[in-house]
Amino acid sequence: MPGRVREFATGRHCARQALARFGIPPGPILRDAHGAPLWPDRIKGSITHCCGYRAAAVAEESSVGAIGIDAEPHTALPPGVLGRISVPYEAEGIRGLLRERPGVRWDRLLFSAKESAYKAWQFPPPWLRGGGDQQELDFRDIVVSFDVARGAFMARITAGGPAPTEPHLAGRWLAGVDLLVTTVVVPAVPAWTGA
Repeated sequence: MPGRVREFATGRHCARQALARFGIPPGPILRDAHGAPLWPDRIKGSITHCCGYRAAAVAEESSVGAIGIDAEPHTALPPGVLGRISVPYEAEGIRGLLRERPGVRWDRLLFSAKESAYKAWQFPPPWLRGGGDQQELDFRDIVVSFDVARGAFMARITAGGPAPTEPHLAGRWLAGVDLLVTTVVVPAVPAWTGA
């Protein structure tokens, strides 16, 4: 467990360094009831940590509505996990990618993309969720489709709120030799407003 504590602490250190660029003095980054970081007023952010990698991303809420980042080791998911985190047609697509493009662990990348989408969905701008509280999301409430050529993905939220349509969160992914990284950035205002 000391390794996980160290990952947590260094992830928070990365966050404090990022916040310093916005003139926010060093201090504790508290957590909500679910363990998510509580960011200072006017800031949106996300933290990730895994063995050998820690990162934080922050932005002012005037330019970004929500951020979700995740990093995972570039290894296969444990047996049985893919079926627990995906809907059947999503899992079948991942199995196909694993056969056709074996250089990427698409199962672990799916997990990472869902983590990034989940983190962004925790504290999105009111325009995205219609304001108010929502029920907690499950991994199967986030359906991901990958754009293999562009290093992008779309995460469709299929449950958890009053939004009249299923929200789509755009994300990017990168596969390195030892590491998979995903991110979702939600704009501060919807694209259709022209703002």
